[in-house]
Amino acid sequence: MKNRFLLTLCMLFMVFIAKAEYINGIAPTTSVTVMTSEEISIESHDDSAAASSDEEHPSPAGWSVIPFVLLLVMIATGPLFYEHFWHKNYPIIAVSLAAIVVIYYLFVVGDVNHPVHALAEYVQFIALLSSLYIASGGIMIDVDKKATPLTNVGLLLIGAVISNLIGTTGASMLLIRPFVRLNKGRIQPYHIIFFIFIVSNVGGALTPIGDPPLFLGFLKGVPFFWTLEHNLLPWITGVGILSFVFYIFDKRNTDEDLEEISTFSNKTKILGSRNFIWLAIIIAAVFIDPNVIEGVPAIHYDGMKFSYIRELIMFSVGFLSFRFADKRAIKGNEFNFEPIREVAFIFIGIFGTMMPALALVSEFAQSEAGSALITHNTLYWGTGILSGFLDNAPTYLNFLAAAMASQGGDIAVISDVQSYAIGGVYDDSVFMLMAISIGAVFFGAMTYIGNGPNFMVKSIAEQMGIHMPSFFGYILRYSIPILLPVLFVIWLVFFAF
Repeated sequence: MKNRFLLTLCMLFMVFIAKAEYINGIAPTTSVTVMTSEEISIESHDDSAAASSDEEHPSPAGWSVIPFVLLLVMIATGPLFYEHFWHKNYPIIAVSLAAIVVIYYLFVVGDVNHPVHALAEYVQFIALLSSLYIASGGIMIDVDKKATPLTNVGLLLIGAVISNLIGTTGASMLLIRPFVRLNKGRIQPYHIIFFIFIVSNVGGALTPIGDPPLFLGFLKGVPFFWTLEHNLLPWITGVGILSFVFYIFDKRNTDEDLEEISTFSNKTKILGSRNFIWLAIIIAAVFIDPNVIEGVPAIHYDGMKFSYIRELIMFSVGFLSFRFADKRAIKGNEFNFEPIREVAFIFIGIFGTMMPALALVSEFAQSEAGSALITHNTLYWGTGILSGFLDNAPTYLNFLAAAMASQGGDIAVISDVQSYAIGGVYDDSVFMLMAISIGAVFFGAMTYIGNGPNFMVKSIAEQMGIHMPSFFGYILRYSIPILLPVLFVIWLVFFAF
């Protein structure tokens, strides 16, 4: 199955490049020019590349969102109604549905740019998630304390803070196993759900490192400490309310394991601490971006610079951190590659099939009718709701682009983005950016697929024997009755008036 996955990726990538060259009016080849940022890519075709950049493509047809909807439905119903078929065939289903949309874009719409961008974003996504997952798998944290509601709340709050230092993905991968082991004998699905709410999503709202949407905003020109200054009070409110609600849930949990040791050393032991160095390398590599740092080698395509050095570093760290990991930590964590394999296949389907949905949303948001609807309220709920079902990073960029375009700003111009974030040039811009940022980060917890760590945490929990709710079960039993009221309170306090 792994070989089939790699072969499919290679074939899709070759189709992208061949089709790109065909559109640009050159003979198809299987090579891509890799140059430093001072050099010019494909020198003899500057004019045709510029023409390609400006070329208008028709909007995707409405029916083209069907593969995305179908994939969501199957993710939701597969584990419930046809579990054996789903677990055996989800890689083929996800890749096939993505391939349908990609082929439609390439040969019907005549647009190669969106598939290439989706592929690049997927590679960046899976490089970060896989390297963090593997590196953290070699760190075993053993908290030898009695699992009490206050102890659990403390661990969740620590995770919320750490999320801003090593990202929601890094904090989730580092702490989910210790959190489950701490609650051995009394673990329930709600423990994992609140972990996803607090550590995997809401906690990462204070720095660009915290969550992918905020990092993309930073790369576009939002000042690094903007999020800390403007998101702090909503962060305190969201984390505080969710922690209090969790405490009430956990206080009512009287389950106990009769075989559990009744004496505790109240000490925390760490095996494989050298893997923290690998984690630090991964976080540092996040900032190696050719669009920010001049001189970083990049793949030049259609006037864009795609990173590959960063991804090579991350994949290499993943390999090396596993190769040289403390085997006791690997064994103690019961580490295996199934969770990251599941995420890799599911999200190649999501990244491939969500292109038409994002394009149609973006087109409407930037239309005259859509622009008239843009306020901090509609940006909060619009960015938020779509971030729960589409990946929150591209949703953030689309809504920021639409909000800026409605006032004559351009998200591709760093000075425009800086002015939008600082305020004083565009009307109500600071408030609108705050609404987009909070909506993208907080609402990412609404579903398993709203943010990368969500599905990973779910998969790890299931590997550790916890029966997690289904896709719809998560939404109906937890997101709507618990998370949505919290999001409403945040809107009421910070945006409604």
